[in-house]
Amino acid sequence: MATVNKSIEVDVPVSVAYNQWTQFETFPQFMNGVEAVEQIDETGLHFSTNVGGVKREYNAQIIEQVPDSLVSWASVDGPRNGGTVSFEPLDAGRTRVNVEIVWEPEGFAEKAGSALGADSLRVGADLDKFKKFIEAQGHETGSWRGTVSGGDVDDTGETFGSGVATAEFPPADPDLSAPAADVSAPAANEGPAEPPQPRAPGL
Repeated sequence: MATVNKSIEVDVPVSVAYNQWTQFETFPQFMNGVEAVEQIDETGLHFSTNVGGVKREYNAQIIEQVPDSLVSWASVDGPRNGGTVSFEPLDAGRTRVNVEIVWEPEGFAEKAGSALGADSLRVGADLDKFKKFIEAQGHETGSWRGTVSGGDVDDTGETFGSGVATAEFPPADPDLSAPAADVSAPAANEGPAEPPQPRAPGL
């Protein structure tokens, strides 16, 4: 497995930097090689990538997510990759974004590129583009403030995690498209349950 660690400081509050990162469908606007990201459900994502002319599609799952602190994910099929983005407030209007990416190069070209540091350069370039993207706007395009622990959405409002997470690869080929259990039915003698609040779509 190859590992890349990069950091960058952005001139926006920590909540703005974090909220933007929860808008996964905007990734193509600042991530080279990411052509599209589809939000399948609260923790499921579908990636379409094109890196060096090699096109891939795969699913990933959010493993840990703590508002204003971190987002950690891992692929569940296709190329094995995962990572953690953590957010560190430096002052009221400035944030350090720390990225750790782990991935398994496939084929001679990817292995050679990894050995030469091409993946590190690409992650660094993506962070530079994120900085320009979020600072030019000055605000997030949307947000999702839920908490995910162990791949499950926490509905209690509690915050889990220490601010540091390591991506672990879940079993391959789960059915991410399967509908979630219906938890919207009201209990006896109660009014209708409030509808779930989906993540706001990215631009």
